[in-house]
Amino acid sequence: MSKIIDGYLYTKEDEWIKVEDGIGTVGITDYAQDALSDIVYLELPEVGDFFGIGETFGVVESVKAAADLYMPASGDITAVNEALVDTPEKLNSDPYGSWLIKVKLSNLGELDKLMDAAAYQAYCDERE
Repeated sequence: MSKIIDGYLYTKEDEWIKVEDGIGTVGITDYAQDALSDIVYLELPEVGDFFGIGETFGVVESVKAAADLYMPASGDITAVNEALVDTPEKLNSDPYGSWLIKVKLSNLGELDKLMDAAAYQAYCDERE
């Protein structure tokens, strides 16, 4: 059973976003890290890059597979978790404490397309 946190929004590609004052903090879900297993590599964008909703902003690799990371909402990258690039395995032990990027959101209406915790739980249950 994957851990899902209330107050976060979720994508069908298993990213989470927590929004405060128009800034979104983005990471991967517990479901995603569990499916990937031992994460060994992380590729993230540069501060200042802009990505539209659904665009690929990076890659996470495990011993089993590689997966693209998708933007949950459009915006400019304001911070990148460089420490996580050096220790990507932290995504396995603390997926919600290990954020990937922070983004200044350009269209808050896009958040309406994401799932809340209950909807994401139902989505994960369908895939089990």
